[in-house]
Amino acid sequence: MIFVDNEEIREINKDMRNIDKVTDVLSFPMLEYENHKVFKDLYIGYKFEITDLNEGNLVLGDMALSLERALEQSEEYGHSYLREVCYLVVHSILHLLGYDHMEEQDKIVMRKREEEILNRFNINR
Repeated sequence: MIFVDNEEIREINKDMRNIDKVTDVLSFPMLEYENHKVFKDLYIGYKFEITDLNEGNLVLGDMALSLERALEQSEEYGHSYLREVCYLVVHSILHLLGYDHMEEQDKIVMRKREEEILNRFNINR
């Protein structure tokens, strides 16, 4: 995970996705997912080759988060900066686990999981 400013995330977005636009967070999963399937559907009990050689942990992927954009969005949405950064981290981790929000039903499922996780840590609006 890297924390960047708006210019840096725009550059990453342009280089990696060919989208020349500022965004809040970018996720780059190491694992492949089929449509509408997430980590628990595909990989429970799976023997992974992709691990951190130092610790033996599974590497899910990379994320880049614009702290500048997170601050802007916290002000725009009327909640704390901490809440916005935590939301974006959870959002990105869910992408690394195969969740998406391109289709309405997938968006509903992902938003529900985001709120469940944030509520578990008492990170409220």
